[in-house]
Amino acid sequence: MQALTPHVYWAQRHGEIYLRVEISDAQSLSIGVEENILHFKGKGHGAKGENEYEFSLEFLKPVKPEVKHKSTQRQVNITVKKQEHVWWNRLTKQEKKPLFLAPDFDRWLDESDAEMELREKEEKINKINIESRVRKDPFLGLKKGFLFMYNLVQLLGYSWIFVNMTVRLFILGQDSFYDTFHTIADVMYFCQMLAIMEVINPAVGLVKTGVMPAFIQVMGRNFILFVIFGTLEEMQNKPVVFFVFYLWSMIEIFRYPFYMLACIDTEWKLLTWLRYTIWIPLYPLGVLAEAVAVIQSIPIFDETKLLSIPLPKAIGTSLSFSYILQLYLVIMFLGLFINFRHLFKQRSRRFHTKKRKAN
Repeated sequence: MQALTPHVYWAQRHGEIYLRVEISDAQSLSIGVEENILHFKGKGHGAKGENEYEFSLEFLKPVKPEVKHKSTQRQVNITVKKQEHVWWNRLTKQEKKPLFLAPDFDRWLDESDAEMELREKEEKINKINIESRVRKDPFLGLKKGFLFMYNLVQLLGYSWIFVNMTVRLFILGQDSFYDTFHTIADVMYFCQMLAIMEVINPAVGLVKTGVMPAFIQVMGRNFILFVIFGTLEEMQNKPVVFFVFYLWSMIEIFRYPFYMLACIDTEWKLLTWLRYTIWIPLYPLGVLAEAVAVIQSIPIFDETKLLSIPLPKAIGTSLSFSYILQLYLVIMFLGLFINFRHLFKQRSRRFHTKKRKAN
């Protein structure tokens, strides 16, 4: 059979040359580098049908004699390592490009892109090396197990609250507004007492979130639940209790399953979107409902003198707790601003990272 020249496509990186020889079902391959010249010979189906194909390329600069090649049903891929990690302005020593040679645009990068790719590889290798040197936490499994169970219990608790209130709303209508506290309070007490762990967990390093945002949210809710609703029987029959409890539960039935799945390195895209989006309308509505509860409780505290602070006779009889509530309203909306800012940063960071990974 007559020896012919196949189509050859090339690309480079700083340390390697890539050649793609258009011969399918190649057989009897002979590939090697001698005196900086690559010699190729083989049989297969190429541009001129089933034939024997061969070519030689004298490289622009020195290369290593070792050649790696891999034959597939469609082509032969050849990798040649450069002696020096430098960028070549052409492939061959002769200035005129051989007719059978063309750029491999599937792998082609210009010098700046190749440098960026090289830096990314180096960063990835460095990251792997650093991670391999970091001592693994022997209690990681135990910590994840504890956090998984905590989030599961909270999910069950808030799901019961949400479902119970929803069913009662459909059956009783507006009448369900007036006995929400007596129906739901015990489970809400349990969930909110347990939520104190959300302040302890970041404080002891179990999770990597900030302590202050968790403290503001948990302590704020517990103040409303135990002080405003728990100590005033007059507040327990007001419709505002329904709206406060319902908004709290609507937020948590998406937040806790998200954290629960994160403990087992699992993510549902819809749940992630809901966790980082649904709080945008619900969180300020919840704070607004809490503020209404505080405002409605002020005249009751004034009238009953409950939790008033005794003062010396020279100054007056007592300091009404309502003054503290008025100060608390200011702190509440300041906390809303701090938490809203923190949550928006979390959301933007989360979706920005996912967008970078997708690209």
